Amino acid sequence: MAIRAPVRVVARLDVKGPNVIKGVRLEGLRVVGQPATLSRRYAEQGADEILFMDAVASLYERNSILPHISEAARDVFVPLTVGGGIRTITDVSEALRAGADKVAINTAAVRSPTLLQAVAERYGSQCVVLSVEAKRHQTLGWEVYTDGGREHTGRPVLTWVEEAVELGAGEVLLTSVDRDGTRQGFDVELVRAVQRVVPVPVIASGGAGRADHVVQVIQEADAEAVAIGAILHGNTASITCIKQAIQAAGIPCRPSAESVVAC
Repeated sequence: MAIRAPVRVVARLDVKGPNVIKGVRLEGLRVVGQPATLSRRYAEQGADEILFMDAVASLYERNSILPHISEAARDVFVPLTVGGGIRTITDVSEALRAGADKVAINTAAVRSPTLLQAVAERYGSQCVVLSVEAKRHQTLGWEVYTDGGREHTGRPVLTWVEEAVELGAGEVLLTSVDRDGTRQGFDVELVRAVQRVVPVPVIASGGAGRADHVVQVIQEADAEAVAIGAILHGNTASITCIKQAIQAAGIPCRPSAESVVAC
């Protein structure tokens, strides 16, 4: 039996202008804090990575998130991923210079899949995260959406992730738009289906409402990582409590930065 790598707990910050925002199903966005403050807080709690997603970059065809990455890179010593508005090799280069370790690409990859190959060839597959916004579909199973969950593509999620990984994507950030912000739990069936067809790590995102939701998607769908936002921003659970729950279930994960606390 293969030894499981430690599960990663990723703090997700959806950013609009100067603020971290959160909504439900990628809509109805409200301000929950500032990127620098929250990234430091979650890193101190023991987040394995911080994910910054520009929530409106694709809509307005511009990227204003890089100053937040530069600020975080000075104070936060865990890997940083930036997504939203990554359209060209130049965008990738600027993100990496700002302090990002990886880039997450959705809309531009759907429009021009060879971008994934170009980035992987220049910077390595470990730098390339395929960001997938998925909605359940009556005939496709799940459909790929772009532009912050606003535009449908007609592409089945399962065939798209296989194609993208062949082109060079080294991870899949899988966001269930149906579950995003609802706190009703992850779409375990979606995560399991994607995990079965790609050989790279799958990061489950969208729906965490309690620590046991995180444990469930790891146990039942074999997710290698989880990205969480709403329950952190609302102080429903801390990174420490989530990692304690993972460890209590017998699942390996890196220890939190804080000592054991009551959860």
